[in-house]
Amino acid sequence: MKIVSFLKNNVERVGLLINNNIFDLQESGKKINIDIPNKINDVLNDWEINFSKAKEIENNIFENKITDFEDKEKIKMLAPVPRPTSCRDGYAFRQHVSTARRNRGLDMIEEFDQYPIFYFTNHNSIIGEGDLIVENDHLKNLDFELEVAIVIGKNGKNIDSKNADSYIAGYTIMNDFSARVLQMEEMKLNLGPAKGKDFATAIGPYLVTVDELEKHKIKTEFGDKYNLKMKAFHNGKLISEGNMVDMNWTFAEIIERASYGVNLYPSDVIGSGTVGTGCYLELNGSNTLKAKENNETFTPVWLKEGDIIELEVDGLGKLLHKIVKSNENNSILSKKKNI
Repeated sequence: MKIVSFLKNNVERVGLLINNNIFDLQESGKKINIDIPNKINDVLNDWEINFSKAKEIENNIFENKITDFEDKEKIKMLAPVPRPTSCRDGYAFRQHVSTARRNRGLDMIEEFDQYPIFYFTNHNSIIGEGDLIVENDHLKNLDFELEVAIVIGKNGKNIDSKNADSYIAGYTIMNDFSARVLQMEEMKLNLGPAKGKDFATAIGPYLVTVDELEKHKIKTEFGDKYNLKMKAFHNGKLISEGNMVDMNWTFAEIIERASYGVNLYPSDVIGSGTVGTGCYLELNGSNTLKAKENNETFTPVWLKEGDIIELEVDGLGKLLHKIVKSNENNSILSKKKNI
């Protein structure tokens, strides 16, 4: 299933995307006497039962027993999980980490190969597809990050990686937007990232349930991987290509680490981290080194006001954003003291 969230009459609803039409899940269920919640968080809170109900509703739609779908002019699309209980982002692609470190003149850190890590980002700044509204300082080296994320479908603590895939309700594209000047300044203090990341994390355009990706699955000793091509386009130009199968740490292993000593909850979002070549921080560094070797110069590229950034992942759709400058004139960099 492809699950979406949307606003109708200013009320959050959950729906199914089928043949490019959006079916209100609860209203569709009523037509065949199935009771199901109207918000994704509530659906996820009893995922196993509600998944079965949603599949039955989907089957009835395929059989044309349910035909009423939403007028797209009268609804507003949201992130598939607009209000996750938390949002973590991992660091699973070795190529991205090693290349970004090499570009800064640093050796690869050996701990990367010993355990998966993640950081918490602002779960209240989750956005769906559409305009990304940014402040002055966000436009100082504004970057995209091409990622995939999972959404947790049941409670768990101290989850072993061999069982962890069963805790995943579905997959979605993630764009971990990054304001690199803010990020690099604050991380000099060995804490963060914070303001360089917390203004927006995009997921969407829909949540794809695990069963939909079965033909792409590659089972490993440490959890499932998926052969899904990943691409990024800047103003229509292809700038990045990778594959989800290249995750050096599986989501199962990340779940094992994340759940150590703490509970994971339904609607928690966990990102993969950036695929190799999946951000301008990495691309600019590589192109700068290449230009230097050839006695050339390279001008770094970043996202600008008015630009379009689109991420595409096989089976998960396309996630598009336009960069829009806020009407306000705010700068936190201008408030630094003692300079």
